[in-house]
Amino acid sequence: MFSHMMVGSNDLDKARVFYDALFAAVGAKPGFVDPKGRLRYVHKGSTFLVTTPIDGERACIANGSTIGFEMDNPEQADAWHAAGLAAGGTAIEDPPGLREMGEVKLYLAYLRDPDGHKLCALHRVA
Repeated sequence: MFSHMMVGSNDLDKARVFYDALFAAVGAKPGFVDPKGRLRYVHKGSTFLVTTPIDGERACIANGSTIGFEMDNPEQADAWHAAGLAAGGTAIEDPPGLREMGEVKLYLAYLRDPDGHKLCALHRVA
């Protein structure tokens, strides 16, 4: 359903340090700057971009929004979370762990990136 996701940043250098570490923890290559000056990550057929807003205004977070990244297993989610913390992210909500919602079992880990965007590592437990 989705072709890509993009977030705004007020400091692309700081964002690059954070997202390079976050995606390296799950086996992705470092980001690259595309011809429009956006930081671009491509992994497992998905694209994630970080950009300064094209309207010239400051980037801000979307209240109530979460960007979720699918993980292969709980260990990968933990590595993602640890890498994000080490690269300037902030732990939010409950610590990484299993959440049960009826018959649905999810392993979740939440962070905010340096610009305040809410991110989630998610592994669906069989």
